Amino acid sequence: MKRTIVALVACLLVAASGATVLAQMSKLRVGFCSRVISSAAAPFAVATKMGWYKEDNVEVELVALAGSADCVKTVSTKEIPFALPSVEPLAAARAQGIKAKIFYTAYQGNIYGIAVPADSLIQKITDLKGKSIGVTNMGTGGVPVAKALIATAGMNPDKDVAIVVAGEGAQTAAMLRSKQVDAISQFDTQYAMVENAGVKLRLLDRKEIDRYPSNGFLALDETLSARKKDAVGLARGYAKGTIFTINNPEAAVRILYEIFPELKPTGKDEATAVRDDTKVLQARITNWKLEKAGVKRWGENSEANYAAYAVFLLKWGVIKEKVDAKDLVTNELIDEINKFDAGKIISEAKAYKPGK
Repeated sequence: MKRTIVALVACLLVAASGATVLAQMSKLRVGFCSRVISSAAAPFAVATKMGWYKEDNVEVELVALAGSADCVKTVSTKEIPFALPSVEPLAAARAQGIKAKIFYTAYQGNIYGIAVPADSLIQKITDLKGKSIGVTNMGTGGVPVAKALIATAGMNPDKDVAIVVAGEGAQTAAMLRSKQVDAISQFDTQYAMVENAGVKLRLLDRKEIDRYPSNGFLALDETLSARKKDAVGLARGYAKGTIFTINNPEAAVRILYEIFPELKPTGKDEATAVRDDTKVLQARITNWKLEKAGVKRWGENSEANYAAYAVFLLKWGVIKEKVDAKDLVTNELIDEINKFDAGKIISEAKAYKPGK
């Protein structure tokens, strides 16, 4: 009897411990700065599937928003605590008194640029005078980047070109094919999706912006102070998911379909769908890699690169006031975020089999 009671007490203690862990789980709403969740969400899906978010007691819900501008706005109004926007709208918001920082750079290289159909007569930025440029929506980072690139070529972005909404993926491809737009200012994964839809693209010269950072995890300063563990858990899981995806993109796509079944394409057999979405991920992988920014730690914010980009944005009229890199980014959490074995993640990725 005594042994039975001891065993029962032990079971109750274990159950209570489990209940405590569940009680500590933080549900995080995270702004995904696109109208729809796409294959670029693979690191979130992988971190969820592999239990890495659960290990840090966080549960992530992605919230699709129109673009980076909406992401910054929604974080600033405290509707959501975290988002993954590009830096341009944050630089503009700082001048309005918004106290928020990027605490993890997700895309170390710049994902934006202007592209044209491969057979287009447009060869350089100056050839865009009088032409139309399609963006996914007017809140995307593709808008300020297009304006800056047009300005660097000596043109007036508000008068010499027309920036219009061209949608995403197949819709953008259709508009290019029918010549409703002459060029597009979108981003790496979108360009891969357009090519999957049958329109081969050619990027115009983007050396001016290639080394500048793009999107990163953003939060208000007060959120980073009050919810440090949540911020670390969110970014650490994403870092692990990124490493996994880089080392086994096809497995990452299959996991993506499992976690977000609505993303599995219809009208394609599975092999074609996986092949196409793997191509999309390959386009993003280039800008996930640390070498792109010359940093050593996952999520590390290169203050030098952000400072240079802020100068570029000011020079070409994207922002109206000077902003210091220290007001845009913080590396305060990077050491904590990187407390995991990257080699182990790589091994898990390479050994992963579908259906695991």
